[in-house]
Amino acid sequence: MNNTNSSDSNGSRNYFVNFNQDITSLAVGCKKGYRLFSLSNVDTLEEIYSNGTEDSCLVERLFSSSLVAVVSLAAPRKLKVCHFKKGTEICNYSYSNTILAVKLNRARLVVCLEEALYIHNIRDMKVLHTIRDTPPNPSGLCALTINNTDNCYLAYPGSSTIGEVQIFDANNLHAKTMIPAHDSPLAALAFSPNGSRMATASEKGTVIRVFSVTDGSKLYEFRRGVKRCVAISCLAFSMCGQYLSCSSNTETVHVFKLEEPKDR
Repeated sequence: MNNTNSSDSNGSRNYFVNFNQDITSLAVGCKKGYRLFSLSNVDTLEEIYSNGTEDSCLVERLFSSSLVAVVSLAAPRKLKVCHFKKGTEICNYSYSNTILAVKLNRARLVVCLEEALYIHNIRDMKVLHTIRDTPPNPSGLCALTINNTDNCYLAYPGSSTIGEVQIFDANNLHAKTMIPAHDSPLAALAFSPNGSRMATASEKGTVIRVFSVTDGSKLYEFRRGVKRCVAISCLAFSMCGQYLSCSSNTETVHVFKLEEPKDR
């Protein structure tokens, strides 16, 4: 469910592509606005909505609702929250620096800047908490759990030099735990659908690990490669939580099965 940014052969059109939280729709942002597609049909993409008013570098839809958070290339420090079916803007917020990522669930909206995170209450969009002076995070790496009841957690890098993952309780607004995941800086993060597990990869890109969010214990370790370092761009769990996929700049996708330990 991570986002992807790309351009065409002329480098003239930047794209943002992202699934919503339950993988029922796809959001595409480009210099001609943004479009939403339904994924109910496996053969074709059915367009739900198209907005061609301004360039869009970030687009996040809240599940299958009409709520969409949008950031434009022309105003990268400004977040707009819109009701796309009504064609209305609900609110907008401006921040001190470029917005690098936006994450949503039914309770929280998180805005990630290079050295700060803002947590909003999604019901009234008020800022509930600000995590300031985070380690430099130029790629906007962060993850928010889909579940907003028992496990509403936010994850972000706890260091810019080693692969520490900071887990923050976004419901109760306090730090939960720190996971020392890798020796190298983090490259990708992903929560399992129920929010109980965290998958991580480092900039080295050879090993993927899965941890328990509850106590930070390592549950699984998968080797993606041996010697060659790669740039991992995305980690994603299946909705059943039994499989974990990984994509990188090698133009390959790895899928790992999270098998439960057999009783002895």
